[in-house]
Amino acid sequence: MRTATRPLLAGATAALAALALAACGTTEEPTADAAPESSAPAGPVTYTDERGEHTLDAPATAVVSLEWGLTENLVALGVEPAGQADVEGYNTWDTVAPIDAGTPDVGTRGEPSLDAISALEPDLVVTTTDIPENVIAQIEEVAPVLALRGSDGADPIGHMRDTVTTLGEVTGTQDAATAALEDFDAKVAESTAALEAAGLGGAEFAMADGWIANGTVSVRMYTPGSFFGALGEEVGLTNAWTEGGDPDYGLAQTDVEGLTALGDVQFVYAANDSEADPFADGLKDNKVWAQLPFVTAGDVHRIPDGIWMFGGPLSGAAYIDALVDALV
Repeated sequence: MRTATRPLLAGATAALAALALAACGTTEEPTADAAPESSAPAGPVTYTDERGEHTLDAPATAVVSLEWGLTENLVALGVEPAGQADVEGYNTWDTVAPIDAGTPDVGTRGEPSLDAISALEPDLVVTTTDIPENVIAQIEEVAPVLALRGSDGADPIGHMRDTVTTLGEVTGTQDAATAALEDFDAKVAESTAALEAAGLGGAEFAMADGWIANGTVSVRMYTPGSFFGALGEEVGLTNAWTEGGDPDYGLAQTDVEGLTALGDVQFVYAANDSEADPFADGLKDNKVWAQLPFVTAGDVHRIPDGIWMFGGPLSGAAYIDALVDALV
């Protein structure tokens, strides 16, 4: 099962506890050498993460990011990461907010390199609590760490907003954080109106992605507790897949037979040209898939590549645009 297209869920990272961390937008793209515009005094900054309260001597300017969603949010604030986990993977899956291909790579999201991080002498390392606590503790011996939940299945959009606000505080870019969220809110309002005008208010949709392993297609559904699932409902649609989401990311596992539970919905999915398309390729000869009502009606929509499913206001706005384009 591929890992590039999903956050590092706890079950997939439990084995890392035994590892020793060896060396082993607005939608405008900020320039690589542009410094973030400070909107706060350069004094101490106190922030709260999942582990408690911490204080930086000053807003962080050299930030290493170990999770792609956090990276996208930094880019939205005009903060180019000083180091990044899996630079190539990030630029493949998040073309909405690309970073310089020459950004120092500090390993994978699940197994970052302590030596690579230390060599960059960062002011701050940002990560999610999908990484084991003992790994976070090792990183904190090198630099201060901001560790946030990757998402919150109880309120994914609210969690996104809190994450952007927190990153704005620790980098002294509060004004940019406010602007990014205001732009996102404007996109929601504009798109809600467009769907209503098209007579699609309340229309049912289902959001999915998937992967192919050993010839078998696995499907992952985005419940209302997921970021993209919640975004659909935020613009006035009705999420037809409501069960089975995990508490953090709101994701539910199924297969092609499980999709028979869906009726006449708009079926939206994410894929990437770096991998085989699990639906168009993996199910093209599948008789169950071919007879699903949304397939026979032609209501299957692949969103554009590079919209990160676990991102922030930039990917959120791009996904909303994709929904409106597909449905209207």
